[in-house]
Amino acid sequence: MKVVVGLSGGVDSSVTAYLLQQQGHEVVALFMRNWNDASVTLEDECPWIEDSNDALMVAQKLGIPFQVIDMSELYKERIVDYMFDEYQKGRTPNPDVLCNREVKFDVFMKTAMSLGADKVATGHYAQVNSTFDENGKEIFHLLAGKDNNKDQSYFLCQLSQDQLSKALFPIGELTKPQVREIAKEIGLVTADKKDSQGLCFIGKVSLPQFLQQQLVPKEGEIVEIFKDSPLFSVEKPEFSSKEEELEFLTRKINYKRTDGKVIGKHQGAQFFTIGQSKGLGIGGHKESCFIISRDMENNIIFVGEGHSSPGLHKKALKIDNSELHWVREDMKLDNGGSMEVMARFRYRQALQKAVLYHFENASYIEFEEPQSAIAEGQFAAWYLDEELIGSGVIA
Repeated sequence: MKVVVGLSGGVDSSVTAYLLQQQGHEVVALFMRNWNDASVTLEDECPWIEDSNDALMVAQKLGIPFQVIDMSELYKERIVDYMFDEYQKGRTPNPDVLCNREVKFDVFMKTAMSLGADKVATGHYAQVNSTFDENGKEIFHLLAGKDNNKDQSYFLCQLSQDQLSKALFPIGELTKPQVREIAKEIGLVTADKKDSQGLCFIGKVSLPQFLQQQLVPKEGEIVEIFKDSPLFSVEKPEFSSKEEELEFLTRKINYKRTDGKVIGKHQGAQFFTIGQSKGLGIGGHKESCFIISRDMENNIIFVGEGHSSPGLHKKALKIDNSELHWVREDMKLDNGGSMEVMARFRYRQALQKAVLYHFENASYIEFEEPQSAIAEGQFAAWYLDEELIGSGVIA
């Protein structure tokens, strides 16, 4: 079988290529040149050149063909512009999820297939297998990686059956220490290379610093909403349906400047996200203050003190049906249907017990326990046991 590996210059993709070679596959390495803007890179070196050199050295060590493909314009168009637009609107996008859906498993995969590949492999800590239904149709299952500390199935939550049918994740059944051990044993240059901490498309740039160089700063006020605010003690009405109750639980409180006390200034609401406490420059509190809401129109950030701030917690989240995605299309819910699931809306968040509801107008996830810092624009993903079966953008 001919397999194209997305060789990124890191240890995970390097060991991926090696394992496939050991399994007797014909392996070809493709390095994606991502979008890079020197004006916002915080270090002198150009990260993509350093990474491509490491990838080339790995390919040479393994004796496999190596090629660089320039995908910088595509990244700019599909990921970077989208990300800025979302932050400007006061939403919290996940560029890594989009990167997999729009680039690695779309254009990159199509490029690999045009080179005669049967499958595409990446260094994700996830697993894929397949079974056949009663009609003989093959169904692909996206499973969590064996390493609980590194499971990256969440980042693949927007993939389709077609994409999964062509995907391989060879290191998904290994732990990170095992992957590094293999790399050391065979003498790969990437064996001790640190994991990238930057953005999926630009490298060694932290998100806040990157945004501040792209979005225009504008001074605004930070308003503290106190725990005893009457806004938090709204009496729960009688509901005529479950949908009505879920709509109430996911409602957005529209805070006003007069609902609290001005306690500081900021340089632009678009630079911050729900649940953030760092970078606010607020003192004089026993506990940290966390962002509970943003008024983008008036450029006001609302905060609450402490992890237990009522404004930080919600029992449910809403997904517009236009933003609903089923990895397992055969498990789609009918109108009015529900299922017990395990769900998360952040990478590395422990899976939470929940019930997924589907109605004509929208879908909802109601958690067993209230959840902290649910932000619009994030992806919620739901699982049955180890299998990720669907996801959606939080409304």
